This record gives sequence, C-alpha cells and structure tokens, in this order.
Amino acid sequence: MKLLIAFFLLIVLIVFQEQISCFSLNLPASPGYYQDGDFVIGGLFSLRVNSGDITSKFGFKDTISTADIVYADLTKHYQHILAMVFAVEKINKDPNILFNMSLGFFLFNVDFIEMKAVESSMALLSGESPPVPNYSCRPEKTDKLVAVIGGISTGISTQISRVLSLYNVPQISYAPFDQNLGTKVQLQSPYQFPVHITALYQGIIQLLLYFTWVWVGLVVPDDMRGELFLRDITEQMTNHGLCVAFAEKVPEFPAKDTVNRRLFMERFTLTRVIVAFGDTYSLLRFVYNTICNTPFGNVWITTSDWDITTLPFEQDLGYTYFGGGLSFSVRTDKILGFKDFLGSVQPRKYPHDTFIQDVWSIMFECPYFVQDIDRELSQCEQNGSLSTRPLHVWDMNTSPPSYKVHAAVYAIAQALHEELSLGVEGGSLDKRKAPLPWKLHPFLQNGQLGRNTNVNKEGLPTEFDIFNYQSLQSSAKAQVKVGEFVFESQSVQHFSLNYKCITWGEHHSQTPVSVCSQSCPLGFRKTPLEGKSICCFDCLSCPNGEIANETDMDECIKCPEDQYPNKQRNQCLPKIKAFLSHEDTLGAVLTSVAISLAAFSAMILGLFIRYQDTPIVRANNRNLSYLLLVSLMLCFLCSLIFIGQPSTVTCVLRQVIFGVVFSVAVSAILAKTFIVVVAFKAIKPGSTLRMWMVTRLSNAIVCCGSIIQVCICTVWLGTYPPFPDVDMQSEFGQIILLCNEGSTLAFYCVLGYLGFLSSLSLLIAFLVRRLPDTFNEAKTITFSMLVFCSVWISFVPAYLSSKGKTMVAVEILSILASSAGLLCCIFLPKCYVILLKSGIPLRKKFFK
Repeated sequence: MKLLIAFFLLIVLIVFQEQISCFSLNLPASPGYYQDGDFVIGGLFSLRVNSGDITSKFGFKDTISTADIVYADLTKHYQHILAMVFAVEKINKDPNILFNMSLGFFLFNVDFIEMKAVESSMALLSGESPPVPNYSCRPEKTDKLVAVIGGISTGISTQISRVLSLYNVPQISYAPFDQNLGTKVQLQSPYQFPVHITALYQGIIQLLLYFTWVWVGLVVPDDMRGELFLRDITEQMTNHGLCVAFAEKVPEFPAKDTVNRRLFMERFTLTRVIVAFGDTYSLLRFVYNTICNTPFGNVWITTSDWDITTLPFEQDLGYTYFGGGLSFSVRTDKILGFKDFLGSVQPRKYPHDTFIQDVWSIMFECPYFVQDIDRELSQCEQNGSLSTRPLHVWDMNTSPPSYKVHAAVYAIAQALHEELSLGVEGGSLDKRKAPLPWKLHPFLQNGQLGRNTNVNKEGLPTEFDIFNYQSLQSSAKAQVKVGEFVFESQSVQHFSLNYKCITWGEHHSQTPVSVCSQSCPLGFRKTPLEGKSICCFDCLSCPNGEIANETDMDECIKCPEDQYPNKQRNQCLPKIKAFLSHEDTLGAVLTSVAISLAAFSAMILGLFIRYQDTPIVRANNRNLSYLLLVSLMLCFLCSLIFIGQPSTVTCVLRQVIFGVVFSVAVSAILAKTFIVVVAFKAIKPGSTLRMWMVTRLSNAIVCCGSIIQVCICTVWLGTYPPFPDVDMQSEFGQIILLCNEGSTLAFYCVLGYLGFLSSLSLLIAFLVRRLPDTFNEAKTITFSMLVFCSVWISFVPAYLSSKGKTMVAVEILSILASSAGLLCCIFLPKCYVILLKSGIPLRKKFFK
C-alpha cells in the first residue's frame, strides 16, 4: 500500500513539475541546510514569496510598479530558522538532556508553495534534493530523522503531513492553530500549538465594543477554518449587538483568480473597520487585490498569524493600505539569550547556511554570494550585526512563529530524552542508532514542558497582546504594543488599552467611526428598518412622558409620576407642586371678589336692619331676609376655603360647609316663596290657610331643608369622606394638589338636593308671579332661581371637563355666581326702593 501511495506522489510530482518551476525564485537552487548530529530534526520553512512572479501571474503589472516589488518575508521569516538553530545549540550544550548525544537538523525552504512542500518532505526522507520517492539515498541522514517541524500555514502543513504520515514521522506545525487540520489528513494530523479560539473571539469583541464599532466587515480564507471563524464570530457579534456589514471569502493562493476585483473591493467602502482572519499565506490574494485599488482608509483588526509587516511590498505602500491596524498576538515568554544570539549571527560563523547569504545581501545591500564567500564578503559588512539593522528590515524581538519553532525543538528533545530513558533503564541504549520516529508519538501527545511549550492539543493560552501598526519617528513601520487581553473565563476577562498610543494611519486624524446609521441622539429612540440589520435604523423622538437619556436607545424610558421630561426629552425633572393659592392671579381675583361680595351682603344686611320697620322690609318676612343675607354672606366666604393648599381639614369642610350653607339659603328662599302663596290665599274669607300664617312655619321649612342636607353630608363623611390628593397628569410638569371628593355619588347627591330645593322654589314662585301686590317677591325669586339653576346646570359639564386647578376655579365661580345672582335679583330691587323711593333724603337715611 505504501508503495502505491509513493508511486502516486511521484506521478503528481512529475505532472506538477512545470507549476513548481513557475513559482521558483530566480535564485540558485539550494540543497538545504544540513548539520549533522546523533538525531536529526527536519525543518520545512517558508522564507519568501517572489512578488514579481505572483503579480505577473495575476496580471497586476499594470497596477503595481516594479519599485514596489521586493522579496517578501525573507528577512522576517529567516528568524524562524535561527530560532531552530539556537534551540539545537542550547540543547547540545546541555549535559542533562539526551545523555550527551547531539541534535542536528536538515532544513529546506518551501516558500509558500504546497507542491514544493511535498517535494521537500520527500527530500527529507530520501536525503537528496531532488528526491527519489521511497528510497533512502543518504542513509547517514535519513536514518537519523526523528521528527519534522513545518509548515507555516494550514495548506502547507497538510501537504507535509500527507507525506510524513506514510512513514509515521511526527510533525509539529508552527502554523496558526486550525482545529480542523486533523480532519483534512486521513492518516495522522500534525501536532499544533493550540490557541484558545474563544478567547480570541472575546478579545476582538471587547475591542469592537471599546471603540463602539458596530458595523464591521469580515474577511476570511475560503476554507473550513474561515467558515468556522465566520460562523462563530458572527454569533458572538450578534450576542453583543454588533453587526456584520459584509463577509468576504478569499480564494486560496495560488488558485485561479475568478474574483471581480472591482466588486470585490467595493464592499470595503461599506464600513470603516474590517476583521481579517487568516495567515499571510491564505490572504495573499486578498492583499494583491487590495493594493490594486484606491485605499479606502479601513482599520484592520487581525491576528499575528497575518503579519502585516511582511507584506510583499515596500513598507510605505503597505502602510498606506494597512497602517493603523490592530492585531492580537498570543503572549509568549522571552527566549533567554536569543537576542544576543541574533546579534552574533554572521556568514563566517555559519558557512554552511545556504539561506544566510540571501539574507545578508538584503540586510547590507550587497551582491548575492554566488561562489566565493570570502571574496564577496569584502563587498559587504565584514563584521555586520543584525542588531544594527533598521526595525523595518530586521526585528530583534521574538516573533510568535519563532517562539513556536523554539518550543517545538525542545518538545522533540524532551520526547527523545524520555524514549532514551527507557533504553537506559532497560540497559539497551544504543547510541549508534536513532530510535524509530513513531516511538516519539506517545511522549509528544503527553508532553508537559510548560504552559506555552506544551504541544498537547489541550494547551490553551489565554493571554494576548494588542499591537498597533505605526509609523515611527525614524520613518520605520512597526507593530507597537498598545494593550492586552487576558481571558480566564466567560465571566472573568481583563481588557486594557492605551488609547493615547494608538495612531490610525494616513487616513484618520481621530478615532474612526464604523456604523450603519448615525447614532440616535439623546431624546430619540431607534426604530429598525425593515429588511435590514439591527444596526441600520431610523431615529424617532420619544413620545410624551418618556425620555432617552442615552444614545442609541431601543426604547424610551417613562418618567416616574412625580417627574416630567424636559423639552429635549433626555432628562426627567421633578414636577412642581401646584394648587390654587392666594398668590396666584386667579386665586387673588377670586379671593377679592368673594370678600367684596361678602362685604356687599353685610352692607345690605345692615341696611335692612337699619330700615327694619319700613313696609318693604316688613312685608317680605324680615327674619327670613336676615337669614338669607347671612347665609349668602357665608356662601361667599365659604369659597375662600377652596383657595390654598388642600389639607384633610379643608377638604372635609369645603364641601360640607358649601352644601349646608347653600341648603339654608335655598330653604330660606323656599320659605319666603311659600309664605307669599299662603299670604295671598289666606286673605280670602273662610280660607283654611290662615292657620299657616305663623313664624314657626318658615322656621320649620328652613330647618327641614337644612337638616336633610346635614344628614346627607353626615353619611358622606362617615363612609368615604373627601381627602387630599394629587393630580400628576392634568398639567405638564406640575403636581396638582387637590381634594378628592371621596364618594362621587355623595357629592352629586349634595348638588342634586340643592337642585331639588331650587327647582321647587322656582316652580312655586313661577306659579304666584302674577299675584297683585306692591311688595310681591315672586317675580324676583323666580328670576333669581332661574339664574341659580342656570349656573349650577352649567357647572356640571364644566366641572367634569376641567382638570387640576381649573376644577377648583369652576366650583368657586359657580358658588360666587349663583350666590351673587340670588343677592342681586332678590335684594337690589328692595335696596332701590329703600334708598330712592321712600322719599327720605339719603343723608338722613345713613346719618340719622
């Protein structure tokens, strides 16, 4: 079976040989970098992408000048190789590991080409380049192979695994963690350095919420890893009220470009913020499509897997499109001594390193080392150091992939040491023969070398550093740490950001805004647009009685009953307590009118007492006239109880006094009317009405009429009496203090009884209005009762339709108007007769 698979791989290699050559660098072919040891670790690294070949393939020559085309990633990714060399040297110097046996390595550059990764994997197994499938050409190399470290992306890792798994050779990938990598390879998946993907989602969400970026675009590779990210991040965004403006899937490189570039990039104008998930390899096509368009000033949120600083263009061009971006990087510990090691690296120190020649020529801008290294070194820096290079050329800080490579070497060394320990304990350790690679699997699966060096699939780093792609004062472009995110659990998260240290690239002078609809201001609420995302909405003003004290509120808040919204409807203000007081204009006018009318009634009473012996006073039952004038005076004065802040006492007294006093007044008028009837009927001979011509009759009528009203009021007070209350709805911004009538039925019973008495008086007076007599009061009583009834009939609808202080004013006006009607209609004609028709000079009338 293995022979068949190997034969198939050979056929594939031959068929795709032309494609492989299409992606080869215009550099001399390298057989790899080999260092001998008792055990050999293979290394398959991706150092560079020839942007000239790629732009030619995709037809970008007309849009990208040749000045922008450089060898991408070479210097950046060369650190990965140095990390492996450094780890191997440290292990070989450590006497406590591998029982004084040494490690070696066999390194190849596979670029970013999957078929080249297959070729290099077979070269590791055969010991020669180009390889001979299923044959060991150099047993001294291949027999020592114990494990392989590589590749830089999921696609390359998959292709490497397809070859190595045939021979059960362990592979540790330093690519971004892909939880589906195991499902893509049918035999055995490579070991990975897992990332807590949930923590990464939460970090991105916290960053979006921090800047209130609610309208966000997503860019992912068109593979299973991108699909899962798209599904999970969309769910997380929805849970936090964030929306996806668009989701773009980038075809894998170097597949045929079938994307309409103009439509592809027009989507990026929909939002200011785009989350790009993927690695440098999987997003290459997206990068090239981006730089062929005018920059839109997007802010990019990425992970360290997509290293913006290694884009295959000059740094100024890359910064124009991606400057100001923010990226998440898994926090790693420092590798002790690695910086010093990097500073000591020179071509003379590693003459067999076939990659350092290309790196040095770029670092120090000297010709390629072709044949004679010593001769060519004279044209370069003799003692050049990587530590002296500018930041955009060489970064001395340890990159996440370099850390993974270093940790992978130690993981393999530890697994080897544990396997050798079994031989030592059994007395069968043979230093001349390396252990079979497949024996390392149990130790790699259970390795516990530390939190970040653990290649176990259950390792979950939860700490992230947040970097900002900035242009430094030296004009260099670099990633600068501006924050961190620590994820402990869904409920315990720590997010911090140094906002002042962030720069937003060339297109923004301040924090960009990324929304579908402009924020609804205070006093307005959001209303969704039909058929669109929840982040797209209109703003409507809050209805009466409600406010929006925050921006972008979904629903307005109703103010408490004792508060009211201001004009802007963004704040609830305490309502002012209001009542009909003596200081109000209306209250002052009503008070003055009531006192004036009461004083006028007292003057008439005094006038009647002064002329009590005149015929007009005596003819109309002066005692009833006195009682009527006193009751009318009290009617005027009782209206004053309605003015002022309501209390329990005033609420009880106002209606009771009003009902009883008016009952006395109307009963007195009824008695006067009845006396008129009896007087005219009793003068006839033989009339039986003479027996009713007594004072006790009028007193009995007044008493009976009043006592019934007193009984009604007593029942009212005993069951459901009036009480102080508040009206918070009638007047905007005011709390009206008023008296609640308690029993509305009792209140209208009082009014109804007054209506009965006045109707009876009106009826009797109307019947005797034509009786002949100079002092007949029937006509004046009839007219006064008409006025009285008209006022109180009008009072009922006016009272029911009014609210707040107006209700009190209506009742006071009705009291004053009806009482004034009685006073004027009944007593002014008599005063006229007394003052002007009696023949007595006015001087004598008043100063006698």
